[in-house]
Amino acid sequence: MPLLQRNLQREKVGQLTDLQKPLLLRPNDTVREAVRRMQESRTGCVIICEENRIAGIFTERDLVRRVLAAGKPLSITLRECMTPQPVYVRDSETVGMALRRMQQGGYRHLPVVNEAQVPVAVLSIKRILRYIAEHMPDLVYNQPPDPHQVQQEYGG
Repeated sequence: MPLLQRNLQREKVGQLTDLQKPLLLRPNDTVREAVRRMQESRTGCVIICEENRIAGIFTERDLVRRVLAAGKPLSITLRECMTPQPVYVRDSETVGMALRRMQQGGYRHLPVVNEAQVPVAVLSIKRILRYIAEHMPDLVYNQPPDPHQVQQEYGG
């Protein structure tokens, strides 16, 4: 069995280093506050909690689809535009299980909870990609360039 496949089945989400700490807000906090906190922390989501339990998640995708595209003001509450009862992963579950949930649901972020169902981290797709690169560096870093790709000028 290849190393990556074996590790996906054995390694627990809680064993991953440098997981993002969750940004926790309440349902009555505003979108403006969530966006400010996301910018400060350079993260793509906030977890909405009531009584230390996950009530929802608010992501960059929610901001675009449910607020900006709908013409709503940033003063609306997170309760009005969050994704309620999001899929999550326990820190005791395998990385493979987390990856499967992300793939099946098309998620870029999964809240990570402990045994008491309290959010302890956020697993991002960027962290999953780094995990794969750590296990398969030759495959990831030694890909030949795409001869059809044209470098676009960067205006700064």
